[in-house]
Amino acid sequence: MSASMKVIGGGPKKVLYTLNTARKIGLLNSAKALNAKNACKACGLGMGGQRGGMTNELDEFPSVCNKSIQAQSTDIQAPIPAEVFAHTLDEFRALSARELETLGRLGQPVYKAAGENRYKIVDWDWAIDHAAEGLAKLSPERSFFYSSGRSSNEAGFVLQLMARLYGTNNISNCSYYCHQATGEALANTVGTGTATVELDDIAHCDLFFLIGANPASNHPRLLHKLIGLRRRGGTVVVINPLREAGLVQFAAPKMISSLIKGGDEVASIYLQPKIGSDIALFTAIAKAVIEKGGTAQRFIREHASGYAEFERYVQAQSWQDLLDRCGIAKEDVLRVADVYIQSQNAIFAWGMGMTHHQHGVDNIEWISNLALMRGMVGKLNAGLLPLRGHSNVQGIGTIGVKPVLPSEVFSRIEKTFKVTLPNGKGMHTLESLERAHDGDIDAAFIMGGNLYEASPDSKWAAKALDNIGLKIFLTTTLNRGHVTGVDAGESLIFPVCARDEEPEPTTQESMFNYVRLSDGGIERIASLRSEVAVLADIADKLLRGCPINFSEFKHHQNVRQAIAKVVPGMEDLADIDVAKQEFYVSGRLKHLPEFHTQDGRAHFVVPQQLGVDLESTRLFTMMTIRSEGQFNSIIYEESDSYRGVDNRWTVLLNQQDALELGVGEGATVDICSDYGEMRGLEVKLFNLPRGCVAAYYPEANVLSSRLTDPRSHTPQFKSIAVSVASANTRQH
Repeated sequence: MSASMKVIGGGPKKVLYTLNTARKIGLLNSAKALNAKNACKACGLGMGGQRGGMTNELDEFPSVCNKSIQAQSTDIQAPIPAEVFAHTLDEFRALSARELETLGRLGQPVYKAAGENRYKIVDWDWAIDHAAEGLAKLSPERSFFYSSGRSSNEAGFVLQLMARLYGTNNISNCSYYCHQATGEALANTVGTGTATVELDDIAHCDLFFLIGANPASNHPRLLHKLIGLRRRGGTVVVINPLREAGLVQFAAPKMISSLIKGGDEVASIYLQPKIGSDIALFTAIAKAVIEKGGTAQRFIREHASGYAEFERYVQAQSWQDLLDRCGIAKEDVLRVADVYIQSQNAIFAWGMGMTHHQHGVDNIEWISNLALMRGMVGKLNAGLLPLRGHSNVQGIGTIGVKPVLPSEVFSRIEKTFKVTLPNGKGMHTLESLERAHDGDIDAAFIMGGNLYEASPDSKWAAKALDNIGLKIFLTTTLNRGHVTGVDAGESLIFPVCARDEEPEPTTQESMFNYVRLSDGGIERIASLRSEVAVLADIADKLLRGCPINFSEFKHHQNVRQAIAKVVPGMEDLADIDVAKQEFYVSGRLKHLPEFHTQDGRAHFVVPQQLGVDLESTRLFTMMTIRSEGQFNSIIYEESDSYRGVDNRWTVLLNQQDALELGVGEGATVDICSDYGEMRGLEVKLFNLPRGCVAAYYPEANVLSSRLTDPRSHTPQFKSIAVSVASANTRQH
């Protein structure tokens, strides 16, 4: 590709895209939504709250990106006309994900009876009664409750409390499909499940490892920080099988100088390992650091355990075997080791390219090992940074939307509310669907998100959901999860307020452990109700005789006071709506080497393998990817501007692989795995290692398996064995 044709992330086109999107939804509406004191609805990087809608916790303005605008675009829609619901489920399923999302907002509850093929609008009171009566008839242990990360802390707390008092610990959230591996690994190594850095630390580090993530598309405002790091002489090491344009060069819309000069370099060093080979690469980097005498011996001696075994393991590995596995040249590994040894303050950040493997926990433990080798945890301007997707996925976990509560939280809830909670083993997300597929789940309560399209093995997932007799959804707009896997049983959908529409303030937690207060208060559709109000009304009718008066939780301040009493570190939540004082969750590992492990020390971990070798006769390894025009499973645009892709039914192929397959750019191929197939995908030649291919999530979930990491139970969306053949041959 010539220099004149080079794709650069960000830039004037993104400014124009943002402006055009704002025009579509109305400039006045956009300005009102973005300037209101509400946390951003997009990624967990966080902005907004009491400092203002386009300001982050460092008082930087404007902190806004096209993801923020996209998230607003579907919220600022008129209600879906009642006539639309005269159409059948098949007609709804014929629409694309984007078309479903842009039908409009849900304004009234809708209901589909068992065996019927249409939704119909129903009365609010009837819907509340029907949900409560339906759950009351069923065994709690044959149900599960699920929340996305876009809901508030208040709604999440009421959801999990209602579920436990109903009688089940089958409570999970979307993190089991994203960063659960992070939580498991960091708990093992440093005693926390969250970031050990604050946003300001990025402004003062000298080295930033960006691993298995594409923030140019998914967390665009992070690129501003990385450009700042490069400009002050720091280094950015990108580790990603795909050479992403936005990670090579990015024109930050916030930085006029960056726009004028056509963008800044982001990656100082760009390594492209084979898909799933990261542990071999991390081991090679560790081996080089050890051989060059670059370890932080004092830190290791005073604050860590297990290093001797770790060093023996690393030294025993063959250089050639490590390099063959990852496909990276030794001189590049040594170069990374050198810049790491020279670094005074390094931050390691990663995304789902690390967690979506059967060895996802191992991956993160190895990242932790690398950081601990040089004492880069529990230190100012250095540390570990999982890049969270949903804007409150971390908060949802903090307040207890998970199968197992920390023992202290469990006992505090029982003591505070004078209740007895179930102590049986709760099921994680995929386990709940597996039970449903076996016919052992009668009810699912799903708050936000798109559980169907977030799940692996799409045909299997649809069947599992269809086996559930009663499904209750809380949502703002329709998605495929509301029209797929709903044929047989009942489905009841409650329309709820978006964050900035909440009648009372709510709170959210960013990936930096920072809790924001969102004012809400914008009324767009008068018939909508708060998530908390819907949950409280159902709980009141479902849990008759319960010591807790759930109707009191309709006042969000009462929910926050309850959270402050039972969740350590959230004490300042009690009066946040009065004090207007946002805060960092207390007691978490950040700038001091005080590790919350049993022995108070950080732990080096030596996994038993260098990753998982795919046992398959298929020749390629596929990773699922997301486009510039989407956020999680929400599709805002069919094209992917940074990769030069016009439609999502596309596969990215290495040029040499394409030559050997006898296909060129724009040709069509079929992809098959042991679990499904995709036919007629358009070929896009791309810079990625040989033997590796990439296709878009969630469409490519039909190829993914239900094989998971044994510790985090996260599916392997990023390492799927597939075969690729020209569509003309139809041979697999």
